[in-house]
Parts: sequence; structure tokens; C-alpha cells
Amino acid sequence: MKRSFIQQAKTGEPVLIQGFLEHIRNTRYMAFLVVRDRSGKMQVTIEKSAHPEWTALIETLTAESVVSIEGTIQENPQVKLGGRELIPTAITIESLAAPLPLTHEANIDTRLDYRWLDLRGEKERLLFEVQTCLVGAMREFLLQREFLEIHTPKLIAAASESGADVFEVGYFDRKAYLAQSPQFYKQMAMAAGFERIFETGPVFRAEKSYTNRHTTEFTGFDLEFSYIESFHDVMHLEAELLTYALERVQEKYGEAIEKHYGTKVIIPKLPFPEIALPELYRELEKRYGYRLPECERGDTTTEAEQLSYRFSMEEFRHEFLLVTDFAAEKRAFYHMQKDGVPQGYDLIWRGVEITTGAQREHRYDVLCRQAEERGLGEDVRFYTEFFRYGCPPHGGFGLGVDRLTMLLLGTGIKEAMFLFRGPNRLTP
Repeated sequence: MKRSFIQQAKTGEPVLIQGFLEHIRNTRYMAFLVVRDRSGKMQVTIEKSAHPEWTALIETLTAESVVSIEGTIQENPQVKLGGRELIPTAITIESLAAPLPLTHEANIDTRLDYRWLDLRGEKERLLFEVQTCLVGAMREFLLQREFLEIHTPKLIAAASESGADVFEVGYFDRKAYLAQSPQFYKQMAMAAGFERIFETGPVFRAEKSYTNRHTTEFTGFDLEFSYIESFHDVMHLEAELLTYALERVQEKYGEAIEKHYGTKVIIPKLPFPEIALPELYRELEKRYGYRLPECERGDTTTEAEQLSYRFSMEEFRHEFLLVTDFAAEKRAFYHMQKDGVPQGYDLIWRGVEITTGAQREHRYDVLCRQAEERGLGEDVRFYTEFFRYGCPPHGGFGLGVDRLTMLLLGTGIKEAMFLFRGPNRLTP
């Protein structure tokens, strides 16, 4: 018999359901099982006198064992799980579970030790349904605009940024590095004339950070596109992309997110508000008394990002804030500059930076000079060669899928990933 998912199984017809045993109540005359599959839950009601041959089998059942049960579904308004129950005709134990080492009260690190058990919950599954919808919607948005999806190498010969915070690996007779981003190869695609590309893939950062938003490996959603007039084109595309994706998530999972995570999916209004970094610091000082030494004002701090959310909500009634005019030394060497000001931005959502985007420097001589000024000339020679034979003006950005999920649902980064990687965690 072909398997039926619980939510789709029809009343009054023979069915086969398969899943985990979530609950077992074994009394003298009756046994009640709750079976869970990815679509929902079903009560299985067993009258022992009708099946004395199952007595020993029922005694062996344990929570979270995997079973296959054939039978007929019938209406029963007394059953809390949708007013239906399955009256079985055959029961097969596919896998008998040992006593569970995990309780609902376990802390996050213990839960990560048994992540495959932790992920069996309805709330945890919802997170990945939401994440799938979010990434799928972003991909859909770009495909509608004729972007190509590419897949770039994660083993690279030189660091993607400045040489710091990279994982070094042995590569036969030489050194290689795990990619901090697909940045160089996204721009190679621009030099190849692809014009519009995106990628979803792993990103590695060798940072010894122990915050609730940092991880040493995460999933990045990156894009790059050509023939832009300024970095404002990049900002506007990202705002449209995120608005489109959040609309799709709200339509499909808004109610479930509010039920399980206690947070609402807010659809942002276009355009996103924008402010220059020096002006932002003036506002934060005037409104909240937040002050930094002048030498540190070329970049944002964690506290400034958090306060910028409060400022954006008060000033613009908007969860997103685009921040521009960072100090040149705080931006990557490949960012275009005008009068010494990098032509890029950070996007802050709910008090956390989710994007650094920019117009890239596409002129070979200028790019080489900026690389030399950072002491990167030889290390990035293979990259600067991409621009030697002509390259259109272009820009792009990257988003962390896991950080987006974390902020959308109000969790920590460890819960927002299938498997978290940090300085102290490399298993399971």
C-alpha cells in the first residue's frame, strides 16, 4: 500500500501512515498512540481484545520509535487531533528508539549535541519551512529579472578580503583558504559579461566570536549586477528583494510564525530610509546620549546598530535602515570611492547589520592602486586581472540566510541554523 501523509489521508478508506511515535498511552483494555509525520499528527486507537496478538508488541513501543500502521480512519469528535482516529489492521515497528537523552528543558548547547532530536519538533520544522520559503522567494525575484545562478569555488588561493579571519587548509603542495565570500568570482562573472548573477552557498569566517549572531560557517545569498549608475541602484534592488520575500513568507507562514514564535512578519514599505553614518551618530548622541571617540566613528558598533533600530522606528516607523558614508579604511579595497568616500552601505534590520553592499571599483588602474595601498597587490593579482580587459560598472551585496532567519523569527543564531559551527563546536 502506498503511504499517505496524515493531513491528506482520507476518512473511511484504507491507508498506510508512517512516522514517529510521539506519545503512547497503554491501559488494560485500550492503547492510544500518537503518530507524527511531516504533515501532522494522528491518534491510533487500539482495542486490545480485537488484537491480542499485538499485546507484546505494544509493550515494547517507546517514544520516538518509527512505525508503519495500516488501517482505516474514522470520525470521532472526542479525539482532540482533528476529530479523527486511525483504527489499525497492521502495525510494523521500523525502528525502535532508545530512551531519549534530551528534555524540553535542556539548554541550547545540550540540544545541539542531539540536534537531530531537537529538530523533530513542529516549531523547529517551521523554521526551515520559513527559511525555504524566504530563499525560494529571493531566488524567484531574481529569476524574474533574468539573473543567472552560479556556484563559485569555496577553496581559493587568496583571502577574499584582507587576509585576516580566514581558515587555512592544506592543498596538496601549497596553502589554500576557505572562501570568506564569493566576492571575487561574482565580479569575475561581471567581467565575463554575465551582467546579472546570484549564488546561495557556504561562507567561512575564522572569527573567535561568541555572540548570538556570529558563526564560523553560514549560508550566504549573494548577487552582483552590471551597468549600474551608482550604489543607490544596489540599495533599491535589495529593498525590493527583501520586501518581495517577506511578502511571500507572510502570506504562507505569517499565522504559524506568530503562533510558534510570538512575532509578526512586518512587510516593509518602499523606499527604505537612508542616512549617512556621521548624521546617524549625531542623531544617536542627541536622542540617546550615545557618544563614541571621533576615531571610531568611521564604522558602526553593535550598540550603535541596536540604537539605530530605535531611531529608525521613531523617525521613519521602519524596521530597516540604510547607512552610508563609512570611512574608507573600514571598507574593502574593491569598493569604489568618490572624494575618499566609499560608495556603499550597510543595511540594518531590527538592530542588526544584515548586508554590506557597494558599487565596486571596475577600473583596472584604480583597483590596482587601492589594492597596493592595502598591501594586497601580489595576493590579489589573479583577481585584478579580471578587470584588465574591460569590465562594466557594477555592484552587489551579500545576505546571511541564517541571520535573516534569526531576525525574522526572533531566535538566536544557533537555533536558526541546521547545524551551528562556532569556535567551540565542530560536531555533530
